[in-house]
Amino acid sequence: MAQKINIGSLLKKRIVILDGASGTELQKRGMPAGECPEKWCMDNPEALLAIHREYQSAGADILYSATFGANRIKLSQYGITNVREINTKLVKIARKAVGTHAIIAGDIGPTGRFVEPFGDLAFEDAVDIFKEQIEGLLKGGADILVIETMIDIQEARAALIAARELSNCFVMVTMTYEHNGRTLNGTDPVSALITLQSLGAHAVGCNCSTGPAEMKRLIEAMKPYSKVPLAAKPNAGMPELKGTETVFNMTAIEFADFGREFAEIGVGLMGGCCGTTPEHIRELSRALSGKKSALPGIKAISALSSARRTVFLENGNPLKIVGEQINPTGKKDLQEELRLGKTTLIDIMAKNQQKSGADLLDVNVGAPGVDQKLMMREAVKRLSVAADAPLVLDSSDPEAIEAGLRIYPGRALINSISGEKKKIEELLPLAARYGAMFILLPLTEEGVPEKAEERCSIIRLVYRKAFGKGFRKPDIVVDGLVMAVSADPASCSETLKTVEWAHLTFGCASIIGLSNISFGMPERIWLNAAFLAMAVYRGLTLAIANPELKEIMNIKAAGDLLSERDKDGSSYLAHFAEGTARHNDVKEKLHLTPEERIFSTIVEGSRDEIETALTAALDAKLDPSYLIKGCMIEAITEVGRRYEKREYFLPQLIAAAETMRKGVFYLEPLIKKAKQNLPPKTTIIIATVAGDIHDIGKNIVSLMLKNQGFEILDLGKDVAAERIIEEIKRTKAPIAGLSALMTTTMIEMEKVISLARSEDVACDFMLGGAAVTRTYALSIGGFYAKDGVEAVQLANRLISKKRDAFSDQ
Repeated sequence: MAQKINIGSLLKKRIVILDGASGTELQKRGMPAGECPEKWCMDNPEALLAIHREYQSAGADILYSATFGANRIKLSQYGITNVREINTKLVKIARKAVGTHAIIAGDIGPTGRFVEPFGDLAFEDAVDIFKEQIEGLLKGGADILVIETMIDIQEARAALIAARELSNCFVMVTMTYEHNGRTLNGTDPVSALITLQSLGAHAVGCNCSTGPAEMKRLIEAMKPYSKVPLAAKPNAGMPELKGTETVFNMTAIEFADFGREFAEIGVGLMGGCCGTTPEHIRELSRALSGKKSALPGIKAISALSSARRTVFLENGNPLKIVGEQINPTGKKDLQEELRLGKTTLIDIMAKNQQKSGADLLDVNVGAPGVDQKLMMREAVKRLSVAADAPLVLDSSDPEAIEAGLRIYPGRALINSISGEKKKIEELLPLAARYGAMFILLPLTEEGVPEKAEERCSIIRLVYRKAFGKGFRKPDIVVDGLVMAVSADPASCSETLKTVEWAHLTFGCASIIGLSNISFGMPERIWLNAAFLAMAVYRGLTLAIANPELKEIMNIKAAGDLLSERDKDGSSYLAHFAEGTARHNDVKEKLHLTPEERIFSTIVEGSRDEIETALTAALDAKLDPSYLIKGCMIEAITEVGRRYEKREYFLPQLIAAAETMRKGVFYLEPLIKKAKQNLPPKTTIIIATVAGDIHDIGKNIVSLMLKNQGFEILDLGKDVAAERIIEEIKRTKAPIAGLSALMTTTMIEMEKVISLARSEDVACDFMLGGAAVTRTYALSIGGFYAKDGVEAVQLANRLISKKRDAFSDQ
């Protein structure tokens, strides 16, 4: 029996060729639109065998099993429950097709639902769903695993964690990006890369949504920071509708020409997604023949990520401020809230610190009577939506640290791991498992070393142990160990020596807890500011401090300029041009009027606070109808404006919409009891068209329209044209919204509109979905809305137009 191909060895020799699209190839062989692809492949194995063989013959080194939607959630929509069996059999079909002449990748696609903290699918449920699928893939003999077409970084993490907890095999993760260079959830390619490669992905990249020209820019953005090979699977251009057929016009030769450009920018694996055929892969294989894979040039990177942002800690960068305020020490209100399981103050503190200039946020929930494990998890969930600054998880409880690391949709920094044997044994494995960086605290069971030389010895000892777990110096931040100058005036000098040694000799980042230096002294701010300036000059990387203290932020700006970290002075000038306005803009909610508080609560998506804010407004004798029309509608409109300007992304949009919905639900009984009337609601029918079972976009649009006062009748997914028209007639709805994700199902929209016209149904149709374009919508007599915000604006225009036409009669 021939030996299987080893992907690691292959990557060292040349660029690895991935296969192309499978859905369109299956349809060419008779798979009907709307059919469950996995079941159809099981029932028609010869068609699948032929596709796998054609791609292998065309030069593909890796073939994806036909299991993209073979997870519990997707299969249940077709009434299928034997998840493991289907995955096993489909991998075996792929193996039967090519034997050992190609690598078989167990293909894992999204569930179609957002994962907490961004959605309603519990994180551990998502992990279990993917484990179930992966068990079937591995049993079938998959050589590697591919997690693809992910729009939610948290879902990608759940799948990757499931894979890593079940197997040591090679795992590749590819995300799908919008035309703005971010996923639908707002994650940029660099942040996705930092998160996924740290978590253990062996290759990272992108697939679908864009053609090669657009995807090339994404790979270029990732390349400088990649410590794993990069993968690209672009579409054959963008889809166009010709008659009733969706086509991709990029020829195989044109696609292959782009392959050469991808080789030049350092791609390690390349294939094709929608619209590509075996001919595209054949030409790509020829174009890349003999071209060496650009192996990653770095072993580790000093960078932290959230779901929407990356902060680099490299030498020469400006000083980074770690906001220290989310810590219950000395804060009775925060202690009480944590004991009650609430996170409202954490949300406010995070936003205030970010507005004031914090680059990272330290999260400490330790207080008497607080379940640290539970509240660390809840705090991380809240902050992952509310703030884009990466998090520093600060706890002496390893269980609390793990709870935070597991749910965090980014790469976190652990505060901290000391030279104590117990800390090393408990926390180093956790940091390695979740790909976190950590602060190295140079103390042992014997106490805090007085001299810098002793601290340096401990640092070297802990690093040797960390090295054995896969850590390198860029993964570590050395704590200079700040002691109170009131107790020991010489301690300041020893801390600065440690910082300078870490910077110049050891070669890693450093951090100090700034305010410790002035403990027990009067006018502490001046000691803190002076000490910060001295540490910056010695090479300090981060400082844990209060960014709302303008003296600290002013010293930071000046120190960055004078130490040549702000080389053109632009940050210094911007800070002092905007600093006053920024600090004045940070208002505590206690100073807001009831209307302002409601507005702020919705804009910030504070679900837990909306009822309290509304109760305060009602206690102030404000009318419930006014609160909806005068405050809440304005707030959700502001959220839409920020989303359009890309100041907000989908997580904030959903959080605000759910806060609005919760508020309306709270007020409606009061309005009815007072026999007041809200404006009459216009009914809008909404549905995903026949043959299409995707509904994420539709559900978001539905939520946004509801919050603007429309009555929504959601018919669900895979809805026949006849039923849509029947419901329009029954409800006399003036508007219907139709959604389609796939190019193969968008033609159903034309059927619905044609049927409406043939039966003289007076209804405007709003069309949307990944495959739909404005040109297509207009060509079939509909109106295009690219997202929920645009759908609200369009619906209001259409209703206004109808009212104007009625008044003119």
